[in-house]
Amino acid sequence: MTTMLSLSNDLAAAVERVAPAVVAVHARRHIASTGVHWRPGAIVTASHTVRVEDNITVTLADGRTAAATLAGRDPGTDLAVLRIAESEPPVVGLGEAAPLKVGHVVLAVGYGPRASWGVVAALGGRWRTWRGGEIDQLVRLDLTLYPGFSGGPLVDADGRVVGINTSGLSQRLELAVPAATVARVAGELLDTGRVRRGFLGVGLHPVRLPEGAARLASGRAAEMGLIVVSLEPGGPAATAGLLLGDVVFAVDGEPVDAPEALAAAVGSRAVGSRLTASILRGGGPAEIQITLGERPSRGR
Repeated sequence: MTTMLSLSNDLAAAVERVAPAVVAVHARRHIASTGVHWRPGAIVTASHTVRVEDNITVTLADGRTAAATLAGRDPGTDLAVLRIAESEPPVVGLGEAAPLKVGHVVLAVGYGPRASWGVVAALGGRWRTWRGGEIDQLVRLDLTLYPGFSGGPLVDADGRVVGINTSGLSQRLELAVPAATVARVAGELLDTGRVRRGFLGVGLHPVRLPEGAARLASGRAAEMGLIVVSLEPGGPAATAGLLLGDVVFAVDGEPVDAPEALAAAVGSRAVGSRLTASILRGGGPAEIQITLGERPSRGR
């Protein structure tokens, strides 16, 4: 009983620690979402809950209302950043998602405060979302995100914020965007209003290569490649000279055997950087230098 009471008190203390930095975000009809005062003057919330870009307000923990402006959004990671006066709520205490382990007790905190507790259900490596965003670590939760909880903090037992909760990146899973990703994306949104990602402008399909047709930089034979089935007119790949029917089997010497592998390689590079695509054209090997463009926005 003493152990349970101690855990109960620790969880209540964790909510109390983060609650002053948790706000209600009024940027859609009917129900407010939750936001976190991430750093002075900047509130982070879930992009899918921000349905308007003007006349946004937030309700602070003490009940006061403050005006907010949209600094930027990134649908790929389902994050948005709002600006408010720097003298408003306190800033959250951040933790790192890396120390989290499967089975750790965590809390999803919503404005009110409200809380839902559960455990870290699964952890994964770097994850590319269905909307094209790069998440540093997949954090799957076994808890309930009640209506309005998206955009709120994921809190560990010490009351440190280790991520932002969202129901906008999966229809079936409760997920959190880890603190490292939030810090990176929020910084870009505050600096430029958007997250710039590399873009090739090419449609690809996996194909098995004839034995010995292509060799990688390591010297071993490439078994799979990606055949070009479409090209964006005027896009980076077309401008560089890539043709329909070419087969890409490596980028900068690293094999690419699935469209996801190439997308991951491109997504981690800065717009304007150059890569070397190793291809098969007419049965013979060749190399093409491609300068990455900026991926067009997919909207909200």
